Amino acid sequence: MSNAPRLTALDALHRSLGATMTDFAGWDMPLRYASERDEHTAVRTKAGLFDLSHMGEITVTGPEAVKALDYALVGNMATIGVGRARYTMICQEDGGIVDDLIVYRLGEDEYMVVANAGNAQVVLDAVTERAAGFDAEVRDDRDNYALIAVQGPESPGILKSVTDADLDGLKYYAGLPGTVAGVPALIARTGYTGEDGFELFVAPADAEKLWQALTEAGKDAGLVPCGLSCRDTLRLEAGMPLYGHELTTSLTPFDAGLGRVVKFEKEGDFVGRAALQAAAERAAAQAPRKLVGLIAEGRRVPRAGFSVVADGQVIGEVTSGAPSPTLGKPIAMAYVDAAHAAPGTSGVGVDIRGTHEPYEVVALPFYKRQK
Repeated sequence: MSNAPRLTALDALHRSLGATMTDFAGWDMPLRYASERDEHTAVRTKAGLFDLSHMGEITVTGPEAVKALDYALVGNMATIGVGRARYTMICQEDGGIVDDLIVYRLGEDEYMVVANAGNAQVVLDAVTERAAGFDAEVRDDRDNYALIAVQGPESPGILKSVTDADLDGLKYYAGLPGTVAGVPALIARTGYTGEDGFELFVAPADAEKLWQALTEAGKDAGLVPCGLSCRDTLRLEAGMPLYGHELTTSLTPFDAGLGRVVKFEKEGDFVGRAALQAAAERAAAQAPRKLVGLIAEGRRVPRAGFSVVADGQVIGEVTSGAPSPTLGKPIAMAYVDAAHAAPGTSGVGVDIRGTHEPYEVVALPFYKRQK
């Protein structure tokens, strides 16, 4: 078995654009094309084009597809309408988060589960195993899709110019089949940037044609190609969790402040139900550490794993940190003790190589787009 990173269908195109490539979850992915700050700002003010073909698509079909998914995942899949999508999670028996997911209901008995690149195989294996007792088929569709995202305030106009699909009628967290630039696609109004935008699932053979058509359609609107680096700062500003940082197997959804995704009212058992019930009761009795935003008063950038301190005591840990192009200051997400989690709490700092740098505690997200 080769350890060489996997290549997306757009690999040659990224290289022709001068992208700086990096190994991400076993894939060779563009980190940036030119300036990550310029790419970030383009998505906030105009539009950015992303290759997300490293994400893991898993299709679940059959008369009991919904029952299989209700058992495998913590959300209530039966209440997703056809053509809609839902954010959910898959947990271990002990309640630990295996991954956060988006599930699209493509038809009456057809669902597509989209997993994070680094967890795609683990999620595929878990869903396959958990669906074994149901009349449902689980299919690994990772090689059947390329995924291109166009994100930012100009993205609806850009996409409208190359499709006759009803984008105005397409709600947030919905998906519809359509044709974009002559290419069949599942058009989803989802994204990971805090902006309006679309994710386009297409056949790998069509990816390059679609990318070029979107590039052409967006050239007068300020569209630029964007890499993983600005995707990270965009999602951080938007307060969106990243698996391996804000979400891990050592945390339950209740520890992460995302207990709302667990639907105890759904029919039947699901993996982790008992442990999650106990976690919900614990969280109600005594608030766990809370995920908060931190804004630097100085210029030093906090990184994942750095300690959050107050009165000389460690009160939490940074999960993600970066300079924020929008705020013009370093920011971080961190889990901190409930006593120090209220916005405006004074005396909180981050231990950056032995120096306690002062930080302001704020509610997430750091950035909310104007509707």
